[in-house]
Amino acid sequence: MALCMRVAYFDCFSGISGDMCLGALVDAGLPLADLTLALAGLRLTGVSLHRRRVTRGALRATKVEVVLAKGLAKPITLRDIRHLLRSSRLPDAVRDQALAIFERLAHAEGHAHGTTPEKVHFHELGVLDTLVDVVGTVLGCHLLGIEKVYVSAINVGGGTAVTKHGVLPVPGPATAFLLKGLPVYAGGPAHELTTPTGAGLMAALAGGHGAMPEMIVASIGYGAGNFNPPGWPNALRVFIGETAPAAATDRILVLETNLDDMNPQGYELLMDRLLARGALDVTLTPVIMKRGRPGILLSVLTDPAKLEPVLQIIFAETTTLGVRIQEVARRLLEREVTEVPTRFGPVRVKVAKTPGGKRGVKARPEYQDCKRIAEQTGLPLRVVMREVERALRQVSC
Repeated sequence: MALCMRVAYFDCFSGISGDMCLGALVDAGLPLADLTLALAGLRLTGVSLHRRRVTRGALRATKVEVVLAKGLAKPITLRDIRHLLRSSRLPDAVRDQALAIFERLAHAEGHAHGTTPEKVHFHELGVLDTLVDVVGTVLGCHLLGIEKVYVSAINVGGGTAVTKHGVLPVPGPATAFLLKGLPVYAGGPAHELTTPTGAGLMAALAGGHGAMPEMIVASIGYGAGNFNPPGWPNALRVFIGETAPAAATDRILVLETNLDDMNPQGYELLMDRLLARGALDVTLTPVIMKRGRPGILLSVLTDPAKLEPVLQIIFAETTTLGVRIQEVARRLLEREVTEVPTRFGPVRVKVAKTPGGKRGVKARPEYQDCKRIAEQTGLPLRVVMREVERALRQVSC
């Protein structure tokens, strides 16, 4: 039976920043001494971490501060950061992830200010602080054995922020660029709650987003932000625990709409295009609608990441004006696709493992392979499938 997977779920109800990530991980059980020792791989001098317990609203949280003895003599570029990381003694996976995050940050800053990532300059103390926040967060996940990161919808805050470039809307252009593809919303005080560093971390690390995955929670941590308004808990919460592998448990979206004024000849193309855009399944069910009108219930299963492309097809190819969307949990049998030798050549077969682990109880030839053989040989499809099933039984014996 497959082992469970160690996961972290970042609950960004008050946004996210680099120091909030460090505080949350330390609060959840990451030993500060281990993190400090691992950060020595950066070969930076005069850098240390300080931890203290603080209150944010009604929450007790951990504030981790990067203490710097001095800044840099001059601003540094993405090329400098690449050299620093590549010459470090960090684990390969940590180094590569940290570098990917800085590539994203430089690309976002370049896009925001009309220049190339290579020409972006990271300035003085701020870059060392950001460097430790980014590498420390990636190292923290590595030290805690996190295999997959999930993130909630991210609260970006609101209002405006005064920067060296002038007054900017919240989120700023670079942060907004980094948040593309992630669920966001605005709430709470009129303040910048999500920083470019926090957005870059989640854009690079999160392998899933939205609702919390089904998991057994082992620890919970709260990381405090610098902003401490009255009556608002400005903290980042992280849940760390174990969940079943994605092959056994996941969450999908169910999209439904009723159709009663569409030409049925369009259904075939609709289904083909939905499946091509990433839909997991598409069904059409006859229903009786209000005032006794016959209609069709269109049901589509899709991964949350494919929601927008699938919605575009539904609105473009049908007459509907609205779609119902519901997130549901799904349990799957472990399965694999293998090839079975037959007199027609190798044919793919999908084999599912029952909860007890016994193989071969559920096995099905791949339809497309059998269809291709039937077209090439002229044999009836049922004859081809029966031959493949016979070959499968011989292999299983």
